Amino acid sequence: MPKAVLTISSRNYGAWALRGWLMAKLAKLDFTEHVVPPDDPAMKAEILLLSSSMLVPSLQHQGLKVWDTLAIGEYLHEIKPKAGLLPADVGARAHCRAICGEMHSGFSSLRSALPMNIKAHFPKYKVWSRAQGDIARIVEIWKECLATYGGPYLFGAHPCMADAMYAPVVTRFLTYDVALDPVCAAYCKTIMALPAMKEWVAAAQLEPDEIDELEAEF
Repeated sequence: MPKAVLTISSRNYGAWALRGWLMAKLAKLDFTEHVVPPDDPAMKAEILLLSSSMLVPSLQHQGLKVWDTLAIGEYLHEIKPKAGLLPADVGARAHCRAICGEMHSGFSSLRSALPMNIKAHFPKYKVWSRAQGDIARIVEIWKECLATYGGPYLFGAHPCMADAMYAPVVTRFLTYDVALDPVCAAYCKTIMALPAMKEWVAAAQLEPDEIDELEAEF
C-alpha cells in the first residue's frame, strides 16, 4: 500500500504546516512529504494570512484527501487511536478539543504581530498591546492544563493534538524573546526537545530566505 502523502509549506514560516506535520509524526503515520515552495503565490497568501482558505497542510491517505489542521488531527485520531492524539478521558478530551479550537480560530493579533520565523531572533522585541492580550490568554491555557493534568505536556505525560496546535506559538515566543514564567518556559523547552521538533527546526534552518515580507520587524 502506498504511503500517505502530507502536503506542507515552508518549515521556517509555515505554522499550519508544522501543526499538521507534527500531528502526523505524533500519530506515527508512515507518510511522505510534498512541499509547496514558499514563493508559490497561493502559498505566500496563506502564510501571510491573506488567503480565504487554508489548504495546506493536506493529507492524502487511502484514497481520501483531508485538509484543515483540526480535521487532519481528528482523522489521525480515528485511524491511530492508540497514538493518544486526544486524551482517553472524556472530560480531558473535550478540554483538549476546546483549546485546539481556540488556537485554530483565535489569536489573530499574535499571528499578525509575531509571524512564525524559526531562523530569526529579535531580542527585547516590543510586543504591541493586542498581541500581549493573546499571549496572556495562551499562558493562562498552558498553566491551567499543566496544573490540571500534571505535565510535562498539556494533557499529561505524552504529547497530543493540543501540543501540536500550540507548537508554532512556542517557536514564536523564542523568536521574539517573549518573557515567560518558569512553568511556561519549561513547557517551551519540553516542546522544543521533542525529536520531531528538532527535525523540523533543523530543516527550517536549511531553508532559503524567500519571503521578504516576513523578514521585516514591525
